[in-house]
Amino acid sequence: MAERIFLPVRIAILTVSDSRTPETDTSGAYLASAVEQAGHILAARAIVPDGIATIRAAAEPWIASADVDVIITTGGTGLTGRDVTPEAFAPLFDKHIEGFAAMFHRVSFDSIGLSTIQSRACAGIANNTFIFCLPGSGGAVRDGWDKIIVHQLDARTRPCNLVEIMPRLSER
Repeated sequence: MAERIFLPVRIAILTVSDSRTPETDTSGAYLASAVEQAGHILAARAIVPDGIATIRAAAEPWIASADVDVIITTGGTGLTGRDVTPEAFAPLFDKHIEGFAAMFHRVSFDSIGLSTIQSRACAGIANNTFIFCLPGSGGAVRDGWDKIIVHQLDARTRPCNLVEIMPRLSER
């Protein structure tokens, strides 16, 4: 087999929270640091309050941009009335990545047991951009990034990964 090389991707981080500020956004800070430590490019970072319109207003320019390959969100995936991140993104998805939610719940179960049922973590593709919606807790963000996303965004991961199919996302 031919040796695979690492290919950095451009990742935007969106924190969805009514209470987080740049100083208190530990989950967004973790993701931003982890993205760069993995060798990827931090293309953008923002914090928006919970709300479908505000989430979409932040994400849609990134989805439309050729300078963003991946969006990772943190927050707004729970069950309370203000948790609307999945509702904001679902209509934008061209395709849902159901396997991400299944794997997220699998690794989350190892960390928090049955409490994982309170998460609506999800993923999809919109305009050739991969989108991963993670819960806001630091543990959930670490589980999602460290145990799933970082590996799928590494072109060296075998037998397959998301980076290798990026050029084919626009096929019709």
